[in-house]
Amino acid sequence: MRAAVVERYGPPDVVRVIEVPAPAPGRGEVLVRVEAVAVSAGDARLRAGRFPRGFGAPARVAVGLRGPRRAILGSAISGTVEQLGPDVEGLRVGDRVSGMNGTRLGGHAELVAMRARRLVPTPATVDHDAAAGSLFGGTTALHFLRDRVTPGASVLINGASGAVGTSAVQLAARAGGTVTAVTSARNADLVTRLGAQHVLDYTSTPLRSVQHRFDVVLDAVGTLTSATGPHLLTDRGVLLLVAADLADTVRARGRVVAGPAPENPADVRLLLDLLAAGQLDPVTETVGGLDTVQEAHRRIDGGHKVGNLVIEPNR
Repeated sequence: MRAAVVERYGPPDVVRVIEVPAPAPGRGEVLVRVEAVAVSAGDARLRAGRFPRGFGAPARVAVGLRGPRRAILGSAISGTVEQLGPDVEGLRVGDRVSGMNGTRLGGHAELVAMRARRLVPTPATVDHDAAAGSLFGGTTALHFLRDRVTPGASVLINGASGAVGTSAVQLAARAGGTVTAVTSARNADLVTRLGAQHVLDYTSTPLRSVQHRFDVVLDAVGTLTSATGPHLLTDRGVLLLVAADLADTVRARGRVVAGPAPENPADVRLLLDLLAAGQLDPVTETVGGLDTVQEAHRRIDGGHKVGNLVIEPNR
């Protein structure tokens, strides 16, 4: 099969599309033909060996010193079941499925082996690109916002036009929050359409100058910290640091929340149901087939990606 591999850390051109052996599903696993897979900011960070401050050394020990041990990146996947491994129940060959493959990655390929328990059925009305595009940012936004946005709550989303931000704006608005989106002026119409009642252009209004206070502040881009964010909070407000450095992750408690978001299949199912009901816009752009993976990485590194990028490995 063809796959995009990263054998050493570096710029987008270190990603090579080559022939590799197809994986075989083990016990409790299925082989999925990948119809669509996200190329996310997480993939770009892993490809470049670019980790949040303080995480560099431990991350390289965990994932690879000179390059990622899992050379085929990609976690947010939608496709069809190609083959069942032993002891798999509830799935059949040809089923449409979506899921997150965690640290096993492997999605930037024509085929990937995944644990059956990580997969959920993809509704017939949801196309593979929308499904794959919604998962990375959607599961993260769900994790951080769950039970923290109540009707009437004031919510600030910093980085509102990215993968996490576009989902967060929609989920916060759906929960009844009054959403202020922080983005560039060129994305104001987008975030307004997604549910933001107010828009701040960060190029003309830096967050340090904002006088309004919010019940929930979600920072999806890493420009706020436990020191610089609390001035934006009401007395009972909470600061959600999606891209925190090591120090803030360790110190996070009380009104500051940080740490990784789990890839919960129940959250995947919820997102797919929202897509099927027309209650979530995946804000997804299909870059092309597997050979466009370098271009997707370049778009992310350029810092102006809007929403989610997906590729179609079997295109």
